[in-house]
Amino acid sequence: MADNVSEQPGPINRALRVLEDWADDAGVDAERADANLVAVQLPGEKKLATTVAVKFGEYSVRALAFVVRHPDERTADVHSWLLQRNARLHGAAFMIDSLGDIYLVAELPIAAFDDAACDKLMGHLLATADESFNELLALGFLSSMKREWQWRLSRGESTRNLDAFAHLLSGDE
Repeated sequence: MADNVSEQPGPINRALRVLEDWADDAGVDAERADANLVAVQLPGEKKLATTVAVKFGEYSVRALAFVVRHPDERTADVHSWLLQRNARLHGAAFMIDSLGDIYLVAELPIAAFDDAACDKLMGHLLATADESFNELLALGFLSSMKREWQWRLSRGESTRNLDAFAHLLSGDE
């Protein structure tokens, strides 16, 4: 990731180095998408990986973490859940893009982006995405999951990837 760091202005160079060092120490992949944009892959538990795009600007660092694609159903319920969850979040918020895909967004001053702030930001985005993932799937994709559950059972396939939802999928609900 360090290929163009020295060409950046002071604060951007310093902030890029902070993220690069953090990724190296954490053992996570970080790939430069362009001179001021880095994609970081954070491993999760419920959500196997969360991709965070970190954009470095002259005055701020903006992080955008992909959570889940647009819901197949109950979109209003999903959006209501997101807004209610936003009221309890600090330093980040759920948002939707023009396609309805769901992200977490956070922004902080570039001058404040040090080792501790980077660690806190990445940890907060990962924990929030991971903690929210199953709830969002149950709200917005239950019909699809039920069809997949039945398809897998009818063919004797493993349902392991759906185990967290077995209580919702095995009945007639």
